Amino acid sequence: MLRVLGRKTSINVQKVMWLTGEMGLEVERVDIGGPFGGNDTPEYLAKNPNGLVPTLEDGDFVLWESHSICRYLAEKYGAPPWAPEDAAARALIGQWMDWYLTKLHPPMTVIFWALIRTAPEGRDMDAVNAAVGQAAELWTLLDAQLAVADFVTGNEPSIADIPAGCGVNRWYVMEVERPSLPNLEAWHGRLKDRAPYQDHVMMPLV
Repeated sequence: MLRVLGRKTSINVQKVMWLTGEMGLEVERVDIGGPFGGNDTPEYLAKNPNGLVPTLEDGDFVLWESHSICRYLAEKYGAPPWAPEDAAARALIGQWMDWYLTKLHPPMTVIFWALIRTAPEGRDMDAVNAAVGQAAELWTLLDAQLAVADFVTGNEPSIADIPAGCGVNRWYVMEVERPSLPNLEAWHGRLKDRAPYQDHVMMPLV
């Protein structure tokens, strides 16, 4: 059986668990990190020297980094659309996954840590407002991409939707000033209709 080590409130764990739900994989998730601790033990660090979550165990094979885990699961256990056979389709999926990680995740993390993890008196609102502006520009870019298809790379979901799909839930839950982005909002609505998204992504932010 697959094991995912990591608490369910971690956005990176949510990426992996949402995908396993979509693919119908049997998974045991173990609470590690955050209030549960355990990610700084010698046993855990031997599996993931970063001390972060998630870590995937597939028999004797151990893998960390959420996007690498998603790619691995799609390639080993998936079928189209989660694992497209075409190299160009796989490249586009990787492009959008990397785009989220390098461009959108940093400002979203600033916003999340300030508004969710920091007491009001300790917040750097100048940094928050700057990050909100950066994130809004990037969500606008994705809104344009979604003008021509129901999902990030086409009319069926793929793992390209996983990273930004987890991030967009936070974007609409956190109290920030957002531009009106009809295509993004419609995409978020389609994601919210999916049971695995409801089970693994739509939860209180802590």
